[in-house]
Amino acid sequence: MQEGIGTPPQSLFDAMDVYIGERAAAGVFVDGGGLYGTEDAVNFVVSGGEVTQHDGPFAESKEVIGGWSLLQYDSLEDAVADQRKFAELHAEHWPEVTVISTLRQISDGPEAPGD
Repeated sequence: MQEGIGTPPQSLFDAMDVYIGERAAAGVFVDGGGLYGTEDAVNFVVSGGEVTQHDGPFAESKEVIGGWSLLQYDSLEDAVADQRKFAELHAEHWPEVTVISTLRQISDGPEAPGD
């Protein structure tokens, strides 16, 4: 998501309330929330065996993670289809913004998904 573009329209908040409520009722929604901007963010960088701390804001950041959610689906196909619905809500209710919605699986161990 682009940073510093303002607050999403109320219609998106309303649509997301419905979207999340339906998934919570179906037992799919596990947890989620929004994130503040990078103005107070702290990054820890590990490089060459050393840890350095970098405090925000980060002028070089063009895209930031604006929120997160954990959802549990019966299949990858169900997850992909529902992620598309999530993206479509943003396209419909906030078309002037660029949003990248990323779907990733949670690892239960050292194996790769599908192992």
